[in-house]
Amino acid sequence: MPHLADGLGYSDKVEKVKPSGIRIFDNQVSKIPGIIKLTLGEPDMNTPEHVKQAAIRSIQNNDSHYAPQKGKLALRKAISNFLDKTIHVKYDPETEVVVTVGATEAINAALFAISNPGDQVIIPTPVFSLYWPVATLADANFVLVNTAKDGFVLTPEHLEKVIEENPKAKAVILNYPTNPTGVEYSEENIKALAKVIRKHNLYVITDEIYSTLTYGVKHYSIASEIPERAIYISGVSKSHAMTGYRLGYIAGPAEIMAQIGKVHGLMVTTTTDSSQAAALEALTNGLDDPKGYRKVYQKRRDFVVKALNDMGMETVKPQGAFYVFAKIPEKFGKDDMKFALDLANKEKVGITPGSAFGPGGEGYVRLSYASSDENLHTALSRIKDYLQKKGN
Repeated sequence: MPHLADGLGYSDKVEKVKPSGIRIFDNQVSKIPGIIKLTLGEPDMNTPEHVKQAAIRSIQNNDSHYAPQKGKLALRKAISNFLDKTIHVKYDPETEVVVTVGATEAINAALFAISNPGDQVIIPTPVFSLYWPVATLADANFVLVNTAKDGFVLTPEHLEKVIEENPKAKAVILNYPTNPTGVEYSEENIKALAKVIRKHNLYVITDEIYSTLTYGVKHYSIASEIPERAIYISGVSKSHAMTGYRLGYIAGPAEIMAQIGKVHGLMVTTTTDSSQAAALEALTNGLDDPKGYRKVYQKRRDFVVKALNDMGMETVKPQGAFYVFAKIPEKFGKDDMKFALDLANKEKVGITPGSAFGPGGEGYVRLSYASSDENLHTALSRIKDYLQKKGN
């Protein structure tokens, strides 16, 4: 087994970036025999059959050569049509849409394309813990904004204050419905945030990967309000249970998309042919597929929220995605990592410590209800037993 030669170093920037707390915790508890994991945002549904068949046909038809760097035009047209219907913004498929390797690559390409050394990127938390390490790698400085006191929503007043304190702000990142809280932003709130972002001449990178999974509310994209400064990110991972296909997309004004396209090409060259074929099918003949998932997820959400509240674990009722963010009862303290590890070891239930999602997550835990009904019922029963035993 080789060892690195003496005197060879590596990037100081990369060394300082910490691995995902979500993955670290998941890897740790995955070693526990018999554990039920509600840790990862992984749909337990299967990809729709007609979408799978489209991928199979792509392979059988020897669709195995380099695709256009920005993605196949037919798929970019389908994405453009989909966004026109859903968020009412017309993106030119030739110049304003890029197909990426999941939303993760889209986030990387966007931040690398807009950032100069010293630029500040404002990130409301608690939120998915990818954004600030990527900002670091892109030579930007991140500003984590704790939204816990405002119901886990970034208010325009709070944003104004943060911008005043951070005069080098270049962009705001929004993710909604939000991972880990499931909180959705109202149209009123989005319009107010858009005014602040326009006033201060900022970009908004809006990650709306969960926008098709909302419950009882209508999703309103900030790209509808300020398309001239919005970089819109989404994909088919959550909407069509296609996480393994790694198919995302990014849309925005042509001028910035030309730069994002460059970064995308340098990162990955292009996305996989069969995944693009599957996504094309999903976004043309599978627009109703998420309705079935929503029905199942909403039933699970209602069960998990009620069960946790009955146990004394206060939750913010999620209006989207497939997570519940629950507050640890005060008598158990605020050490969410200790709480989650103890629960995993004693009752064999894996839930993610809230501190993995940044400021405002401390003292909370995230449960993913993208798991079977059987697993959810068993896990919630075990959590109830744990709380009762621990409380005695």
